[in-house]
Amino acid sequence: MTSKNIPISEIKDQLLSVKDLEDPIYQKFMTDERIGVQKLILSCQKRLEKAALMLAEAYERQAYERQAYQSGYHVIAGIDEVGRGPLAGPVIAAAVILPEEVELIEVNDSKQVSEKKRDLFYEQIMDVALAVGIGVVSEGEIDQLNIYQATKLAMKKALANLDLQPDCLLIDAMSLDDVAIHQENIIKGDAKSVSIAAASIVAKVTRDRLMKDYGRTYPGYGFENNAGYGTKEHLIGLEKLGPCPIHRKTFAPVKNYF
Repeated sequence: MTSKNIPISEIKDQLLSVKDLEDPIYQKFMTDERIGVQKLILSCQKRLEKAALMLAEAYERQAYERQAYQSGYHVIAGIDEVGRGPLAGPVIAAAVILPEEVELIEVNDSKQVSEKKRDLFYEQIMDVALAVGIGVVSEGEIDQLNIYQATKLAMKKALANLDLQPDCLLIDAMSLDDVAIHQENIIKGDAKSVSIAAASIVAKVTRDRLMKDYGRTYPGYGFENNAGYGTKEHLIGLEKLGPCPIHRKTFAPVKNYF
């Protein structure tokens, strides 16, 4: 049977199994001149190009980890936080230790992926990670310490809650004082290191779920939608209801109510 006798719907299904442009299935249908088939060929090319780009980007996001292993380190933890900017709720950090050989191709900075994908990646990370630690610093502690010091404390708590002791830390744009472990401070590390990206997603999903719970406990501010950030809905609720127990008293405009 020549390719021209094969229904286009069947060709579509076959092309979905193609992994590279040398695949005999791709080669077979490449010369089919039917417009519908040529559209499928073009779609297949674009899919393969996208997959190749994702693999290349994933490889780049493991550069810091490869360098650390080559330098003699064996247990590498990525650390990141979420919740510096909100008007309410805690700052939460995560520390994640991944295996040396790990396939988390799409895992990237949590701010760059949708909530649905974050939830999916969270499950994947929790399945493959050798250890995960979470550090939570409350709004009260934030008010006492300031947000910068509170963020450091959250990271230290996350590190302390790991079941494995790392010998190398990859940290997003911060250094931890009084921590006697080799550290790499990486600007925009959540987009450059798979370990930091994984920590970013774990921290983000953990905090978002907590804030959804707070949305039920303290209705009227939209915490379930805004995670405590100063959205219009949140500011209207604040003006109408005043602060609730999880608001940060030292953050404007919350501090204007005290």
